[in-house]
Amino acid sequence: MNFLLVNLKRLVVFFSLILLTGHSMAKNDVTFANFRDIRDLNPHLYSGEMWAQNMLYESLVRYNEDGSFSPWLAESWQITNDGKTYTFHLRQDVQFSDGAKFDAHSAKLNWDAVLSNKVRHTWLEMVRLITDIKVVDDYTLQVDLAEPYYPFLIEIAVTRPMRFISPNAMIDGETKNGVKSYIGTGPYILGDHKKDQYAVFNANPNYWGPKPQLTTITMKVIADNQSRLMALEKGEIELIYGKNMVDADSFERFSQLKKYQTLMSKPVSSRIVLMNTTRPMLNDVNVRQAIEHIISKDDISMGIFNGSEAPADTLMASNIPYANIGLKPYHYDFKAAESLLDKAGWLTVKGQAYRQKAGKPFEITLYYDSNTASQKTIAQYMQDEFAQVGLKLNIHGEEEQGYRDRQKAGDFDMVFDISWGMPYDPQSFLSGMKLPVYGDYLAQQGLSEKAKIDASITKALISTDENERQALYRYVLETLHNQAVYIPLTYERNRAIAIKSLKGIEFAPSQFDIPFEKMYFD
Repeated sequence: MNFLLVNLKRLVVFFSLILLTGHSMAKNDVTFANFRDIRDLNPHLYSGEMWAQNMLYESLVRYNEDGSFSPWLAESWQITNDGKTYTFHLRQDVQFSDGAKFDAHSAKLNWDAVLSNKVRHTWLEMVRLITDIKVVDDYTLQVDLAEPYYPFLIEIAVTRPMRFISPNAMIDGETKNGVKSYIGTGPYILGDHKKDQYAVFNANPNYWGPKPQLTTITMKVIADNQSRLMALEKGEIELIYGKNMVDADSFERFSQLKKYQTLMSKPVSSRIVLMNTTRPMLNDVNVRQAIEHIISKDDISMGIFNGSEAPADTLMASNIPYANIGLKPYHYDFKAAESLLDKAGWLTVKGQAYRQKAGKPFEITLYYDSNTASQKTIAQYMQDEFAQVGLKLNIHGEEEQGYRDRQKAGDFDMVFDISWGMPYDPQSFLSGMKLPVYGDYLAQQGLSEKAKIDASITKALISTDENERQALYRYVLETLHNQAVYIPLTYERNRAIAIKSLKGIEFAPSQFDIPFEKMYFD
């Protein structure tokens, strides 16, 4: 009895101290799953997980969901009337997590490091247009452009490459050949990391902004979709977050369980299939248009995504800037497809399963990312639809890196792709088509209009005339649509499943970021 009384008194004292000192018993750490390792978090390169880079590194300006910009590491900025000079007034209370000062000198050093590796950043028209970066004084940075460029603030706001790493982490003032450590000004610091197993992020004790309530965030690498869901049910993780981290059926199942919460974002990007116009069996626009007609976007939307992803009629959704141009969708129509295939000379032959031309059967391959569960399901559906009009479609899954390498090399007939979503659409996604950085450039080489498409994109990016810019974007999007280069499938949405007590789960303007700094536990 005395033992119980003593321990009861100790508990009373313990809780009294908590109340007196203002300490909280609230949980302040979260564990979530990712399908792969964080990899290289150098903010000036592209091989690391973007959500992790966003936790460590910050930009001068913040892109908001409504398309506006707000101060971040820059308190304010001015743009000259000709649109060629931007002057940023930097915060004076910011330091990198290693104690180094963030100022105009360190900001210039970072952007100079990006510019010295221009060949890696060709998808950013801005990098080509910057002519000078000047330190006006310790906390004023000036950037001069060769021509006005309307997406400039967007491109410095996105997660990479125009973010800031400590000068102490650079190698001889450069970052293109790697960095010594991942030191930024952000709300979190990378702690313990075991490759392909886990990574721990700790709250930055010297962070200049509002302190995040989650002080420790642990990422576990769980590659398999079902294994992630089992880990959540067993309590090994508390959050699953991302577009392709959970299939639609499982998302629906968890939405019915009282222990969990499910959240879904607004549409963020277009889920598409890219057709290679240089391939012998796809170099005829009639064939590509026929393929457009044999894919039911409604079937994919309802049958594979339970209606959570809306059918996509066009490459860009109508809410994307400059994309609401009234394009006529390719309706699900087997008769139209058969007529176009006949016109292209791909004819049915008695006793043969597949259409033939000059004695050769029609056969192509669709490649998909084996890490993305929905892509295999869609590929299998498309395979069945192709067969119904006498076309043979092989499907082939590859690990992500091999799949990406194939895409970039243009070594495919058809391949899954996505638009980049806001704030990258349309300008950055279209700009990436102009050079062999992604699969789009090589896949479009079979188009007689390719040179004009590229020139129109370039002109649109630097045009100061809104009407001219709209006309140029119309030409590009209309031409790609009429030439049937892309098969739009659905408009993707970000998803999250979490235990009920985790609050403040939101979706960022960019689909690639996870705003951990807003999360907390009851």
